[in-house]
Amino acid sequence: MKKGTHPDNYRPVVFKDMSNGDVFLSRSTCKTNETIEFEGETYPLIKLEISSSSHPFYTGKTKLVDTAGRVDKFMNRYGNSRKK
Repeated sequence: MKKGTHPDNYRPVVFKDMSNGDVFLSRSTCKTNETIEFEGETYPLIKLEISSSSHPFYTGKTKLVDTAGRVDKFMNRYGNSRKK
């Protein structure tokens, strides 16, 4: 890599998709206080609500996984308004 391009804290980080539990190792500068044991090493942990392993565009599934219930809340509020 070219010197001075990346910040000093560019390091390996484990990302965890909270909707399906998948984990993957990448590099990032994100700050976190959590750690996880991954493949025998301890890495900083970043939790994601959705990633390419659970997003409908990448998986081909039409159902959206929503851990916070925002889709259901929207459908309850506005989904039935067109049924007249």
